[in-house]
Amino acid sequence: MKRRRPVLLAAAAMTAAAVVSLSACGGGDDGGGSKSGDEKIEGAGQGGEEESPSPSGSTGPGVERPKVELPGDVSNTFTPEEAGDPVQDAILGDNAEFVRSLDAAIAAGDPELPALAFYTEGEAAASAHQWVKSFKDKGLTITGTTRYYDRKVKLGAKGTASLTYCADESKAFTKDIKTKKVKETKVTKDSYVVYGAQVEKNKHGVWELIKMSSTRGAAVCQP
Repeated sequence: MKRRRPVLLAAAAMTAAAVVSLSACGGGDDGGGSKSGDEKIEGAGQGGEEESPSPSGSTGPGVERPKVELPGDVSNTFTPEEAGDPVQDAILGDNAEFVRSLDAAIAAGDPELPALAFYTEGEAAASAHQWVKSFKDKGLTITGTTRYYDRKVKLGAKGTASLTYCADESKAFTKDIKTKKVKETKVTKDSYVVYGAQVEKNKHGVWELIKMSSTRGAAVCQP
């Protein structure tokens, strides 16, 4: 079996309304202090991998979204992709692009990736930057597939919203950049994470991530 990606630790606290669901990297002991349970989280190639574009640039109205490219061995799935409501659909779309951007930044070893900055603001932007840098400093990248499911949006005051969703990270792992060796571990309940995200709509119509939290091993996300 292979070692799962560690969950992103963030400096910012999440509001109580969204204390259950982000995205990006998950699971298990990475040998560097990652742990299960409640964790604060925000906001995610090393070259040489074949890259394939993700469906970006078409999410939500208004400003053109940046194109996000992931290595051929990194992928994400999102269920549902849409909620049937134009506002909620835009929020789900921008959140999915944030997740892809975070993974793309880790894969590129680039904390300054423009697409990542495009979908984050304030505390989330700072936390995502540090998260990507921690991978780069440790000589790690990511590989595998993460499945995001039970994605739900709760609209707040005008221009604000929260999301909750689960992540199945049983097939998502860390990989040593130099040796290409994938870390090994068994799949456990901690392979499943519930995330909470707080977003705000900026003047360009983009739903930016501003805060996030996670709980690894959450019962609500177990298969």
